[in-house]
Parts: sequence; structure tokens; C-alpha cells
Amino acid sequence: MPSVQIPPSNAIQAFLVSSPKRAHSQKLHGSRLFSRPSFWLGLMAICLSLSLIKLILTWRPLADDLPPCGPEISLSHLARSFSSANHGSNSKLISTDFAGNGKSIDSAISADTAPNDEHPSGRTGFVAPFPLHALEKNMSESERQFWRQPDSQGFKPCLSFTTSYREEFRKISQDKRKYLIVIVSGGLNQQRNQIVDAVVIARILGATLVVPILQINQIWQDDSEFSDIFDVDHFKKSLKDDVLVVSSLPSTHVMTRPVQERSTPLYATPQWFRRHYLKRLNREGVLLLRGMDGRLSKDLPQDLQKLKCKVAFQALRFTSPIMELGNKLARRMWEGGPYVALHLRLEKDVWVRTGCLPGLGAGFDDEVRHARIDNPQLLTGRSNMTYTERKLAGLCPLNAAEVARLLKGLGAPRSTRIFWAGGKPLGGDLALKPLINEFGHLYNKEKLALPGELEPFANKASSLAAIDYAISLHSDVFMPSHGGNMAKSLQGHRAYAGYRKHITPNKREMLPYFFDMSSFPEADIDMIIKQLHNDSLGQPVFRTEKRGRDVLAYPAPDCMCNGSAVTHHNPSTASL
Repeated sequence: MPSVQIPPSNAIQAFLVSSPKRAHSQKLHGSRLFSRPSFWLGLMAICLSLSLIKLILTWRPLADDLPPCGPEISLSHLARSFSSANHGSNSKLISTDFAGNGKSIDSAISADTAPNDEHPSGRTGFVAPFPLHALEKNMSESERQFWRQPDSQGFKPCLSFTTSYREEFRKISQDKRKYLIVIVSGGLNQQRNQIVDAVVIARILGATLVVPILQINQIWQDDSEFSDIFDVDHFKKSLKDDVLVVSSLPSTHVMTRPVQERSTPLYATPQWFRRHYLKRLNREGVLLLRGMDGRLSKDLPQDLQKLKCKVAFQALRFTSPIMELGNKLARRMWEGGPYVALHLRLEKDVWVRTGCLPGLGAGFDDEVRHARIDNPQLLTGRSNMTYTERKLAGLCPLNAAEVARLLKGLGAPRSTRIFWAGGKPLGGDLALKPLINEFGHLYNKEKLALPGELEPFANKASSLAAIDYAISLHSDVFMPSHGGNMAKSLQGHRAYAGYRKHITPNKREMLPYFFDMSSFPEADIDMIIKQLHNDSLGQPVFRTEKRGRDVLAYPAPDCMCNGSAVTHHNPSTASL
């Protein structure tokens, strides 16, 4: 095929054929022009005019929400805000069911107390709860005591890393040879804890972390991926100064056979990880870890404790669809005044795993016993204990009747509005009946949602659990019926937000009185319940007071500070 010749334009052709002499005369003419003072004065005037025009067009007042100068997060700011993912602030939905007064959302929430979309999430990623409700003047003293928040002692988040920690990352970020793959398992909050540990392990090994893989949940058959639940881009961006995170292995490592490791002991130290994995990781380039629940020590150097807080409370943010719906449903609860969030563990698999009985009659008890015989692998430790022994040892979830009695003893009025999180209870409405009889305003996410709102998350147990988490986070008071990963996660998250009230049932001390309530006047039981829970209402408790405590449940003093000069003993100050 013959080549196509494009003729030059007249201007280009004129330049190509111009004589050297003509070019020389043009050069002399230009040099005379540049030597004139008037030329330079005119040029300066033009530049100045353009600069003024640009300044006028782009000028705007200084923003009120400039980034803070230090690592501390203003809790006064956090208390007035929540995640920017919420888009329900302009809704005109009338809420007679939830608020009980027929007001619209806009009129029910005053300008001073309404949750708003201003939030420092763009800077920190922290998702703050909605503002607390003011105590009403017509409340009884018992009610006021129930809704009263614990003394935070001035603690607020502060994640100030050491110079050596920051300098170490400069070296790590230059090394693109080592990659860590982690497969996490369990329910949402169990996976969340393992993801936090995966980031810390990657930092310990100086490796780049591949976005963790979520194993299909064997109980709920949820095949969600990381990106279905968590905001991947935010996760990467939040950790850019701590650990490199990539979505997949680079082409140079795709064909590499990873070193697979399943024998990590419980509560292994950073030194253990380096000693057992670093040499092989340097040689092979890829390390694959699975079954990591509880494998990393809870007693870590302070910089690594701070990193855990940063991952859990800032980097691991739910996707926008989950955040939007969770905040929307929470707003519907928030409008009617203060509310309690309960995490009820009444599902069949919980009774089977704990070795406990639901107490709903012989039929349901037999159903649990048979399921336990058919699935012995589901039963957790202490299998030699009887049901009664487990119950009195505080190892069983509280049932609805016990939850109702505890709330009543702590001063909750019958008008208390309650959101309950959790799966379908064994026994359905029968299991909830004692709670409904005592507190008539009982809601779950299905009751709060409008038709079709939960449909995108059908059969997605982890996403539904995330929605439960969001609504519970925004409550004035939170209480779990049984310890577990969600309870600990919310305990730490609410503490990090300024120590929101979190009731930890003292089951071991309280239940013997419940077994023998006929022997005590009701007022005496109420007094006993209050006395047993004086120190279990969400006030600051230091992780460093007891070895083995998780910083994700006890963020002070590693991740929070109050300006006090008092130094608390830290048993985990070993070097990185």
C-alpha cells in the first residue's frame, strides 16, 4: 500500500523555504523589541492583571473544618457528626411509629442536636455515633440514672506513632518483594478481628498485604468478598503510611507458590512471627496464612497497639450501601429519643455451641440437645459441665426474661425503646415474649426498614450483621446478652467515641439471685442488680491493668489520652 504524503500548510512551508538572511533580520528586529522598557512594563501589567483575575475567581473564605494540627480527634466534633455516607438528612418521612409524635424527621431533630453529614471521615475515617440525647426534666431519678453516661475522664482518641515507627515504614515501602495473603473465617466481627491482625502481621514482617480473602461461612453460607462489606479504597488509603495494601499479587509473583502455614500458635509474639516466617518469606516472596483467629498476641508494643486501633476504628469502614441503610435505620430510632440497643444471642446455633438451653420448654430443649449430638464439633470448651453449671458460671447467653429483668433492675422505664440486633431466635416470637411484655417498644432492622430496603442484602449474613452494628453503635445505651466478638468490637468503638454507656451483664454474680427471686423483695433485687453493675457501665478501663486484654475492646491508654501526666504500667512495651 503506497504511503500517503500530507502536504505542509502554507505557514509551515513559508517557514521551511525562508532564506537565512530573512531569518537573521527577524532575529535583529526581535532583539530590538526586547530592549525597549515599554515592552517589559506592558508585560508586567498584563501578568499582574491575570493574577488578580485568577484570585477573584478562585477566592473563597477559609473553611471551618480545616484538618487538625495534631493526631488527636476532637470529640466535640465527633459528637456532632457521623459518617458522610449517610444521605437521609433531607428525608421528609413522617414517623408516628418511631417518634410517637407525628413530627417529620426535619422537625423532630433540632439544629443543635441533630446528626449531620459533617464528619472528619475524610481525614481519619472514624465513624462517630449520633449525638447523645439530653436528659428530660420529667424523668424520674431512676430513669435519669439509667440514661446517664459514664464519666469519660476526658479521654479522647490520639494515635501518635513514634519516629522509629514512621522511619521503619520508609524502608518497608521500598521493598516490593514480600507479600502476605491471609484467609479469614467466621462471622463478621470474627473476620474483622482477623483482618486487623493481618495488617499488624504484615507490618511485623515488612510485607505488602494482599486484600484479605473471606472464607465462605459454614453456618450462614455467606459468600461475600471483602469489597462487598468493606470500603477497599478507603482501607488502602487509610493505611498508606503503615502498611502497603494491594488488591492482588503483582505479575512478578502470580506464579509463585506461596509458603502455606497453618500451625501458628495462639497469641504468638512479633518475635515469633519474624523467627518462623521471615526467612521463608524472604526466600519465596509470598506467605499464605489461614486460621488466624487469636493467633497474634494481645500484648504488643504500643505502636502496634495503635495500629490495631487505626485499622479497626478508621480503616475498616463499611461500604456506602451498608452505611447508608444502617444510618437511615438508626436515624429512625434516634428520632424518638434515647434508645437501647441489645445484641441478643438467641439463635439455635448459639444454644448448640454454648452447651446451654433456651428454656422455652421441653420441645425446644430437646431440639437443641439433638442438634448438639448430631454436630459435636460445634460445641465449645468445658464439655464436661452440665447446663446448670454453665449457666451459673456465666457461660450461657441471657434469655429474654433475664434481659428484661436486668434492664428493669437498672432503672429502664417500661416506655424504653429497644433495638435488638441478632439472627432469628429459636422459638421466634415466643423467645422474645418476656421482653415484649416488659418493654412494648421493641424493634429490629426488619421492623425499622421500609419494604424493599433490606432486599439487596438478602442471604448476606455479614452485611446484615454490619447493619445491626451501625444501628447499635448509634444507641445511647448498648448491652449484649452474651460476650462475643460483636460485643467487644462495639465496646471498643463506643469507648473510642468518648465512652458511650455499655452495660456488661455480671452474669456470674447476678444469676443466682434470679434462680431464687421468690426469696427477695423486688426492690432488693433491683438494688442488688445496680450494685453488681456499678463498675460495668462503660467507664474507662485500662487494657494495661490486665495481661491479655484486647486493645480493640479497651483502647485506653494505648489509643486514647486525656492529658494526664500519670503513666500507667504497660506490660507490653517490648521493642518492635
